[in-house]
Amino acid sequence: MVGLPFVFTVLAQVVFWTLLVIGIVGGSLNRVSASVFVSLWLIGYIVLPRITWWTGAFFTPWVAILDIALVFVVDHGDVKLT
Repeated sequence: MVGLPFVFTVLAQVVFWTLLVIGIVGGSLNRVSASVFVSLWLIGYIVLPRITWWTGAFFTPWVAILDIALVFVVDHGDVKLT
């Protein structure tokens, strides 16, 4: 059985890459801003696990923060719930 943290990790990754593609195709992200988001993702992927043994767990929240920033950039503001 797959644990709940694994599900959230996969969900954060899928949302990040989906929003990135939607932003590029929809015109909300140009090459520079898309490369900034990918660079920030790479920094988190490479650097966070190498700081110390316990910081590797912060990669999923790092991607979630990038997801929030991508939602603001791609949707031009917060998502309307009503």
